Amino acid sequence: MSKQAQTDQMTSGAGFIAALDQSGGSTPKALRLYGIEETGYGSDAEMYDLIHAMRARIAAAPAFTGNKVVGAILFEMTMDREIDGTPTATYLWEQRGVVPFLKVDKGLEAEENGVQMMKPMPELDTLCERAVAKGIFGTKMRSVISAANPAGIRAVVAQQFMIGEQILGHGLMPIIEPEVTISIADKAEAEAILLSELTSALDALPESQQVMLKLTLPETANHYKPLVDHPRVMRVVALSGGYSRDEANQRLSTNTGMIASFSRALTEGLSAQQSDDAFNAMIEGSIDSIYDASVAG
Repeated sequence: MSKQAQTDQMTSGAGFIAALDQSGGSTPKALRLYGIEETGYGSDAEMYDLIHAMRARIAAAPAFTGNKVVGAILFEMTMDREIDGTPTATYLWEQRGVVPFLKVDKGLEAEENGVQMMKPMPELDTLCERAVAKGIFGTKMRSVISAANPAGIRAVVAQQFMIGEQILGHGLMPIIEPEVTISIADKAEAEAILLSELTSALDALPESQQVMLKLTLPETANHYKPLVDHPRVMRVVALSGGYSRDEANQRLSTNTGMIASFSRALTEGLSAQQSDDAFNAMIEGSIDSIYDASVAG
């Protein structure tokens, strides 16, 4: 497994990152959108079997290859499972040409100062060691910003970069994700503060280090272009954040150098009841539209 080939693909490969990392809280919603109601399973074990089957079906779809999907973010349980008898991360890279990432955060604290910080991650070093052993390239962790509160946003960025340093120490590439909630009235103001804080944190990194950033699609096109061009940034990816696929794609196409890392917008329209042909055609259409928006900038 060539780390350099994965680095090259993440630095300059055309395409987007598929976010296949719904965890415990969001799994029932993801399954419901996929056509499986909560009456369709009787335990958490069954629920996780069903969501893994959905992810495996996506990963095995003919269109789901490194030609357009440069990376995929996995939930911990997905990393620990197999697709077609092969460990998921190995399957993604060796059979699909897709670089595997792992979601490492343990969820969010209650809101304070207009933001939600990440919960403590006491097992992070152990998880990173397991991820390296399984061929994972990088990680992703999410905080949430719901107000243009300078102290809150500064705290979110400081926490993200502090844990990012810990992850870099394991030779993994951290995706830093301070998500700005799309429905807030002061979204543009929050994004202005966030750009300033992220720039300061990046400037403080050693020259030899890089991180990736996962950011909400901004109100002003190319607002984050200085981060795309920053030497400490490997890639800036965009989350769909609740925008429909069409709106997310439209917004993304106006942001030069940003690529998608969509979750719900990727799986929109997929159903457990679809035949394989119908499912594969739907995911191909989704992949093509998100790819086109990612390379449009």
